[in-house]
Amino acid sequence: MFTFREIIDLAIRIEQNGEKTYRKAQNEVLNPLLTPTLKRLADDEKEHIKWFEEFRDRVGGQAVQSGLEEMGKSLLQGVLGDQAFSIQEADFSKIDDLQTLLELSLEFEKDTILFYEMLSAFVTDQNTIKQLEIIIQEEKNHVRILGEWLNKA
Repeated sequence: MFTFREIIDLAIRIEQNGEKTYRKAQNEVLNPLLTPTLKRLADDEKEHIKWFEEFRDRVGGQAVQSGLEEMGKSLLQGVLGDQAFSIQEADFSKIDDLQTLLELSLEFEKDTILFYEMLSAFVTDQNTIKQLEIIIQEEKNHVRILGEWLNKA
């Protein structure tokens, strides 16, 4: 069974994965015009890491919410799968056009939104819900921006 803290730790790993991957990509892309986009995405992921770390620290050793107690490890793993939210394996050195980069990033952001929406269904604290909705909105904003860029590419 995953505890609420473990799920928050997973959210932190998702954001860390995104930041690390976007930062790595900045050094690997052949087209220098892609670097500012990657930097912005990485910076946003870093801000989300900070929020989740602060949230995890606030939650600390508090009791697990009943909805999360019912969500077993096998269910969560079934939903997430082994490869969920990972763009680490992408070879950014072979991405030389904005469209490919945007398509990859767009899928990552959409998967992240789905996870956070699933997570929010198990949160009952209104302040936490509001904060999580802010992050979901930021991720949706990433999707919107990436979508606009993709339409222009």
